[in-house]
Amino acid sequence: MLRLAMASLAGTAIEFYDFFVYGTAAALVLGPLFFPSFSPLAGTLAAFGTFGVGFLARPLGSVVFGHIGDRYGRRPVLLGSLLLTGLATVAVGCVPTYATIGAAAPLLLLVLRFLQGLGLGGEWGGAALLTAEHAPEQRRGLWASFPQVGPPLGFLLANGMILTLSAALTDAQFTSWGWRVPFWAAGVLALAGLWLRRSVEETPQFRALAETGRRSDAPLTEVVRGHWRLVLLTGGALSAGYAVFYSVTTWSLAYATEHLKVDRTVMLACIMAAVALKGTLTPVVAVLGDRYGRRPLCLIGSAMCLVWMFPFVALLRTADPLLMTLGCLGGLLGMVTMFAVVGAYVPELYAPRIRCTGAAVGYNLGGVLGGALTPVVATALAAGSGPPWGVALYLSGIALLSLVCFALLPETNPAVVRARTGTGTGKGAAEAAAPA
Repeated sequence: MLRLAMASLAGTAIEFYDFFVYGTAAALVLGPLFFPSFSPLAGTLAAFGTFGVGFLARPLGSVVFGHIGDRYGRRPVLLGSLLLTGLATVAVGCVPTYATIGAAAPLLLLVLRFLQGLGLGGEWGGAALLTAEHAPEQRRGLWASFPQVGPPLGFLLANGMILTLSAALTDAQFTSWGWRVPFWAAGVLALAGLWLRRSVEETPQFRALAETGRRSDAPLTEVVRGHWRLVLLTGGALSAGYAVFYSVTTWSLAYATEHLKVDRTVMLACIMAAVALKGTLTPVVAVLGDRYGRRPLCLIGSAMCLVWMFPFVALLRTADPLLMTLGCLGGLLGMVTMFAVVGAYVPELYAPRIRCTGAAVGYNLGGVLGGALTPVVATALAAGSGPPWGVALYLSGIALLSLVCFALLPETNPAVVRARTGTGTGKGAAEAAAPA
């Protein structure tokens, strides 16, 4: 389990590194370089628009790789998604700017960001199922939390590299070529991830499906016809985690550096400190999910996000490093209380024959609802000179949506389900609660 979990974590960290390094670059330099005819605000909005395209591509990637995972196995998904995302990220670092090739520059950026999202759309489903379907029932939440550590680790890698370059280079050097280095480094990381995953074994549950001939011929059709409500609830439930994470890690960086004139090195350090603690706490919260259930933690996390968004904006407005870090940390604590357990929770909601498609589509639909538009909407709402309370209200609304959706979803922890129903079987909530 440890070897499998580490292979899952490493690949997820690498793919999210690819995804996050774009978001940070969009907040710092892509606007002036690829949309120079726009005003600074419009350029940032346009850069965040290309950032959002990656999220729009993720559900399509979950459909493509979900079909592969449900028909041909979880292992091919792990390799294919990593290769696609890595190649697209390296290519972003090679795109000439608007000053060199004109309108083709932002168009190429858009296409490559779409390919990034396509690959990442398949990554989470494959990584989560690899650990969840191998893990013993009583520790499934813990082992399935390893892919959830990947995003904060990838974020720290991406922003650590940008922070180092930002501190070591002049503004002119960073804007000229320094921002490209983290994208080029993605190629080396992708090769390392493929090496780690080369010997990963197929999961027992998929092997059982293949041996008994019970694989789904059309997993997407089966999900849409029989489980559409479950997919929508999954996406709505996860939307707050995405919205909070990208408001903390992407929008706040742009807002603090442009509106509050905070040095980008200082703001990056504040965000990274909060994300590091989030990653450290993920396995701890996952253990609580194994003991007390997945759903209660998700409800608590949604409620925490709901009540913290106004304090988050207020603390960010102070421009004080310690208070800004506290604001970011408060939001991410609510987010991690939810997302530490979803590596086990979301796959358990779906029957094994359609699990890769259903879990991945639901997870990435949450990314569209909460992640794709949040930096754009938040930047537009914060365009004035006053406190951006509209951002806090927007984020609170998404947190309320998540709270309602989690309230409508069932508990899936097999031990908790058995204790409540008095049954002695090991059936998960997916078979018991999902539509026929």
